[in-house]
Amino acid sequence: MKVIVIGCTHAGTFATQQILTEHPDFDVTVYERNDNLSFLSCGIALWVGDHVSDPDKMFYSSPEALASLGAHMKMQHDVLSVDTDAKTVEVKNLVTGETSTESYDKLVITTGSAPVIPPIDGIDNDKVFLCKNWNDAKKIKDAAPNIKSAVVIGAGYIGAELAEQFAVTDKEVTLVDGLDTVLAKNFDPEISERVAKDFTNNGVKLAMNEMVTKFSDNGDQVTVTTTKGSYTADMAVLSAGFRPRTELMKGKVDMLENGAIITDEYMRSSNPDIFAAGDSSVVHYNPTGKNDYIPLATNAVRQGILIGHNIVEPTMKYMGTQSSSAVALFGKTMASSGLTVGAAKARGIDVDAVTLEQNYRPEFMLSTTPILMRLVWDPKTRVVLGASFYSEYDCAQSANLISLAIQNKMTIDELSMVDMLFQPNYDQPLNYVNAVAMAAVAQADAAVAAK
Repeated sequence: MKVIVIGCTHAGTFATQQILTEHPDFDVTVYERNDNLSFLSCGIALWVGDHVSDPDKMFYSSPEALASLGAHMKMQHDVLSVDTDAKTVEVKNLVTGETSTESYDKLVITTGSAPVIPPIDGIDNDKVFLCKNWNDAKKIKDAAPNIKSAVVIGAGYIGAELAEQFAVTDKEVTLVDGLDTVLAKNFDPEISERVAKDFTNNGVKLAMNEMVTKFSDNGDQVTVTTTKGSYTADMAVLSAGFRPRTELMKGKVDMLENGAIITDEYMRSSNPDIFAAGDSSVVHYNPTGKNDYIPLATNAVRQGILIGHNIVEPTMKYMGTQSSSAVALFGKTMASSGLTVGAAKARGIDVDAVTLEQNYRPEFMLSTTPILMRLVWDPKTRVVLGASFYSEYDCAQSANLISLAIQNKMTIDELSMVDMLFQPNYDQPLNYVNAVAMAAVAQADAAVAAK
């Protein structure tokens, strides 16, 4: 069988590996625009802050590694068009300029995502940086030691991490976002307002509820003009989110309005000979039971593996995702899985939530620290739909526990009684996740009794 893979970051890398592991006799050709693959862009801010031992280790695979499995690696090749009737692709060699046409039996679309670049006046200024791939990372890393100030546009995970690393390396930082606080899409105000305070306590100027309208060259600096003011710095970094890079397949397969390719539980598009995965495709979001667009490397890896399992015939179903994630900022850990109240409202879903803060381990220990928790559930079924955590304590793995609870449709009642270890080094006799679930049960029972 002849398989063509278009795009090779996370989903493409794992799809290629899995296809050739299960079918070493297949003819697999990979086309990738860049000269590298498998770059972990989530490490860009860590690299900027000198927390990376070796940037080469931010790549977990290579063209040579995939070639050793039998893949025909066509790096720096751009697929110009796809003819789904003839089952061919037109490809341009970006080094020589030559074009060619190749046929396929199965096509894998793992073209990833592109940064959202608003049509803002002056955005092509050379002091305005993007933050997506290896080339972007090198530019930011090279510039960082020579600057004293930065404006970061976008207060999601990437922007927040960059702003934090600039701040802890003694740079004057302004963080701009159109929403009302930092990580507003990731956490409810009970946690996001704590995060915002951490930023201001560490000298970061927050410019929230502001939209960028213009970039102006100011000699050695750039001025960022917003709907409420202007901020001048040595560099600006745009991290305003991502969109599916799927223009190639428009009108050829079913998509969401934003261009994410719709797939079934076997990663097949509306054309059964065309598979899609990663940032170019939808995910099945278990908290809502619907398709959604959540570009995360974890989703891309699993979906890529599934393509390998299902390339010949439907074999292994996609389990879906809870969109679990975590971030460390200014010595604090923030972690989440599933829906926040804000995300539920945006999707028209009725939920209840409870907030609990308590020390994660007993007070008789020489030290302990509070952990702030927020649990979200369906008020009708009492099924867990999401949770968030915030603490100086490393509570990141709590999100994985909640992910499993959502995956298995556990109720708040069941979560409150799950058997968990007790050891004074790690937790209270009643584990903190049990505790927040018990608080949810009490609140839910009170609501029922009040009716």
